[in-house]
Amino acid sequence: MTRVDPSLLSPDGFANRPTAIVIGAGLGGLSAAMRLGAKGYRVEVIDKLDMPGGRGSSITEGGHRFDLGPTIVTVPQVFRELWDACGRNFDDDVDLRPLDPFYEIRFQDGSSFKATGSTEQMRAEVARLSPEDVAGYDKFLQDSYKRYVFGFEDLGRRPLHKLWDLVKVLPTFGMLRADRSVYAHAATRVKDERLRMALSFHPLFIGGDPFNVTSMYILVSHLEKEYGVHYAMGGVAAIAKGMADVIEDQGGTLTFHQEVSEVLVKNGRAAGVKLASGRVVPADIVVSNADAGHTYSHLIKQPKKRWTQKRLDKSRWSMGLFVWYFGTKGTKDMWPDLGHHTILNGPRYEGLVRDIFINGTLSDDMSLYVHRPTVTDPSAAPEGDDTFYVLSPVPHLGVDNPVDWDVECERYRKKVAAELEKHLMPGFEDKITASRIFTPYDFRDRYLSPHGSGFSIEPRILQSAWFRPHNVSEELPGLYLVGAGTHPGAGLPGVVSSAEVLGKLVPDAVKVPAE
Repeated sequence: MTRVDPSLLSPDGFANRPTAIVIGAGLGGLSAAMRLGAKGYRVEVIDKLDMPGGRGSSITEGGHRFDLGPTIVTVPQVFRELWDACGRNFDDDVDLRPLDPFYEIRFQDGSSFKATGSTEQMRAEVARLSPEDVAGYDKFLQDSYKRYVFGFEDLGRRPLHKLWDLVKVLPTFGMLRADRSVYAHAATRVKDERLRMALSFHPLFIGGDPFNVTSMYILVSHLEKEYGVHYAMGGVAAIAKGMADVIEDQGGTLTFHQEVSEVLVKNGRAAGVKLASGRVVPADIVVSNADAGHTYSHLIKQPKKRWTQKRLDKSRWSMGLFVWYFGTKGTKDMWPDLGHHTILNGPRYEGLVRDIFINGTLSDDMSLYVHRPTVTDPSAAPEGDDTFYVLSPVPHLGVDNPVDWDVECERYRKKVAAELEKHLMPGFEDKITASRIFTPYDFRDRYLSPHGSGFSIEPRILQSAWFRPHNVSEELPGLYLVGAGTHPGAGLPGVVSSAEVLGKLVPDAVKVPAE
């Protein structure tokens, strides 16, 4: 593995290096900047927010740190490999803590399911709910492993921008029944509806409809069980800070409070960016970690061949998110059975998902994802207090009659509060001392996400792999894309892997000796 010799970071050795601009300091953009820095580029990362992390950034109110986006880390080796490529040790910079259990799912009938890394414990959980489904669960795990090897370790970590790359793997897609949905595949293995939900909901973590997303995504079940679920002390924002530190140590720079308005073109190639302030930043290559839809609809002004506005309008986008962040006073010892991650499953599964993704309607019922980081990380709140993050999937703004969140926000919050009061946290509202809500409007305005979608383009089979926006732009030479909206997709492992793919596409800026 080649790494940049530190002596080359001297002014004399650095000034004449090829330059790279990275648009957006999300986890994908930061990973890309680290990869490019390791390849010898002079990198500048530009972001409209005030800190690194993008959707993985945080805000603090009244001593409560609210992790705004992703809350768990799976497949930590993608981070360790990224740090290693830069000559660094991830575990020196980030304190990861394994969680056990990973999360608990609570059902309307009062039953529950706890996910752990132990196969025997998981089989016991299955047997507790439905003894006749244990054998089917064992088969499901085997299915998950096969799809992990093919879908993540193979396809997910290499370029897929050439049609022939897709054609070569079509037989494997067929053999693995990629045409079947995640839920449909779970239904072939287990009969209990609670278990079907527990084995199929994972696509919601990356913006996909479990009843329509390809069954390749059952690979997440293997990822969880094999590599565990972790929490970064200080939240994902602590990982982002560690990444920013590596970039600066490489000689790169991070510029905040600046929005890119255009990718500049010279001689038919990307040649830099123009900022909303009017500043022009030339570069030899440009990497966009902005949403792929935003990149093609707003940042590239020239006519597009593939990613036209018409095509983007016809694309299916991931759901929107209603996220309520709040802090509570003196509740450390309250609700002792409420762990770090809890999924409160609503009375409907398929019907609710259909309302969100297909009908585009805001339902009266809901399923909630509850994050209580203070169980693991007391620094998220003042001593003795708690910090919470409650997420409800909702329709995005691109439907025929989008939700008017200026009108519905407080009404919907009260519905969420009623569910929490009834099922999880009696008396919690009287303890609230800090509160903030994000709706799809915030995702649209803060993250420039088309339709306020939570995870960019939905990962359906014809919007995945070669069909997804490529890591090397087919519209403009010299432009590359990373992040949730491009290959291989959303989720922390996906966006970090998109930068790994980028590293295989971009040539080294300088030749340096191997260690």
